[in-house]
Amino acid sequence: MSYELIGIAVLWFFLYGYLIVASIDFGAGFFAYYAKVTGKNHIINKLIARYLSPVWEVTNVFFVFFFVGLVGFFPDSAYYYGTALLVPGSIAIILLAIRGSFYAFENYGSKKSNGYMFLYGATGLLIPASLSTALTISEGGFLEVKEEQVSLEMSKLLTSPYSWSVVFLAIVSVLFISASFLTFYANRANDQAALKLMRSYALFWSIPTIIASLTTFIALSQHNEQHFENMMDLWWMFGLSVGFFMIAMLLIYKGKQYGLAFCAVMFQFFFAFFGYGVGHLPYLLYPYLTVYENATHQTMGTALIIAFIAGLFLLIPSLLLLMKMFLFDADYVKGKR
Repeated sequence: MSYELIGIAVLWFFLYGYLIVASIDFGAGFFAYYAKVTGKNHIINKLIARYLSPVWEVTNVFFVFFFVGLVGFFPDSAYYYGTALLVPGSIAIILLAIRGSFYAFENYGSKKSNGYMFLYGATGLLIPASLSTALTISEGGFLEVKEEQVSLEMSKLLTSPYSWSVVFLAIVSVLFISASFLTFYANRANDQAALKLMRSYALFWSIPTIIASLTTFIALSQHNEQHFENMMDLWWMFGLSVGFFMIAMLLIYKGKQYGLAFCAVMFQFFFAFFGYGVGHLPYLLYPYLTVYENATHQTMGTALIIAFIAGLFLLIPSLLLLMKMFLFDADYVKGKR
C-alpha cells in the first residue's frame, strides 16, 4: 500500500472517531433540550450531564487531528476547500464556539437558562448539518474554478437533492448514535426510567436513519455516477453495515445486551463510512484533487504518518482511561460521586 493510501486511511479513521464521539455529544445536547421542553428533564438530564461533563472538552480532538492532517498530507486541499468552505465552515466554527460557551454557562453558571439549553440543543443538529457540506462538495458539481479562482456555487448547493439528503442523513444519524449510546449508559446506571425513554428514542430514530441512507444512495447515483458504481462494487461492506444495524435493533428491541448493541451500531457506521470513503478514491475533491497527484512528497508524508499513528496510540489509551475513570465507573455512572 502506498504512503498516500496509508495517510488517507489514518485520517479517515480519525474522522470516523469524531463521527462517533461527536454524534453522542451533539445528540445528547438535543435530547437534553427536548426533555426539558417536554417536561421529561427529570428523567434523563442528570444522566446526560454525567456523560457530558468529563468528555465535552475532548470531543474535538479527532476533528482537529483530521483537518491538520488533511492539509499536511494534501496541501492543495487547503486552497480548494479553504475557499469552498468559507461560508459553511465559518458557520460551523461559530456554532462550535456557541456550543462550548453556552455549555459552560449552563453547567457552571449560577443561573439556569432555557436560552442556554435551546442553543445547546440546536447546535447539536446544526453543526453536523453544516459540517456535512464538506462531504457534499467533495462529490463535485458545486465549485467553479476560473483562472485559478475557486468559488462555491451556493445556489446549486442549496437546490441539490443530494446536498439535502446528506444533511438529513447527518442529523438523524447523530440522533440515532447518541440515543443508542445513552440507552447503554442508562442501563449501566441502572436508571430504568431513563433507559425506557432512551430505548424508545433509539428505536424511533433507527427508521429515519435507514430511510435517509437509502435516500442518499439514490441521490448520489444521480449526482456522481462514478462514485455510486464504485460503492456498488463494495456491496459487501454495506451489507455488513445493514447486518450490524439489524443486530443492534434486535438487541435494543428485546431489551438486552445494550453494550453489544452499541458496538453493533459502531460497526454499522464503520463499514458504511469506510465503504463510502473507499468508493470515493482516488478523489478527495472530484474532479480536482486526488490522493496521488496532490499528496505531499514521500518523506514528509511518511513523517506525518508516523506522527499521526503515534498520536492515535496516545489518544486511544487516554480516552479509555477517561472512560474507566468516569463513564464506566459504577459509582460515577449511578451519580454516587
